[in-house]
Amino acid sequence: MIDVHAHFAAEGYEFPAEWEKIKAAKVEKVILAADTLEHAKWHGEFAKTHNGCYFTVGVHPSELENFGREAVEKLKEMAAEEKCVAVGEIGLDYHYPDFDKRAQRAAFEAQLSMAEELSLPVEIHSRDACADTLAILREHFCSLKSGFLMHCYSYGRENLGDFLGLGAYFSFGGVVCFKNARRVIESVTDCPMERILSETDSPYLSPFRGEKNTPANIPVIVEKLAEIKGVSLHEMIEAIRSNASALFPKMR
Repeated sequence: MIDVHAHFAAEGYEFPAEWEKIKAAKVEKVILAADTLEHAKWHGEFAKTHNGCYFTVGVHPSELENFGREAVEKLKEMAAEEKCVAVGEIGLDYHYPDFDKRAQRAAFEAQLSMAEELSLPVEIHSRDACADTLAILREHFCSLKSGFLMHCYSYGRENLGDFLGLGAYFSFGGVVCFKNARRVIESVTDCPMERILSETDSPYLSPFRGEKNTPANIPVIVEKLAEIKGVSLHEMIEAIRSNASALFPKMR
């Protein structure tokens, strides 16, 4: 089983105990998603010494205070490492007040161009910004040649086709286990099997309310995805494994 999006840096996990717990849960591979340069570097160092662990490079739309050309060059350097499998998480976040649309767009576009240059897929964060995200992806379609993931997809079945038409993969996490998560469950129902992936977004969005999330919860999430899709657990595991290999070819 695979977790395509989790965070470890500065999140208070205790290692090696946490990694042993993840492996005991039969989670074979974990992709650690960056939100800052510092966290990308931490994840890269962690991945070097942990079998089955990979990482991404990118700056989150809410972490752009020092983003610029120099930051892009540093991201490129880290992206050259063997276990860097994608650019992310990047995108737009209009959820909190005082967000800077212009700065978010500029950073998103710069990192999409970087992904194109490096021939890497992209992990996209998009919150309360569906229309603008779609517009930018359409404008920069050439930058998506290596594929992209809508991480923690939450825009509902009504927008699924728009992203799918651009070639998106979709990852779903612990929210699918909530009985009142109608929109997410509908999205899983409509998502083609060849485009579905599993994630935890650890330490956030645990399938167990009030608990800190961990990639060790991936089996719970994958079992729920199988239930929603009406397929066996084995079929879902194999579909996710195949989809992850297709989207992240550097992940061996």
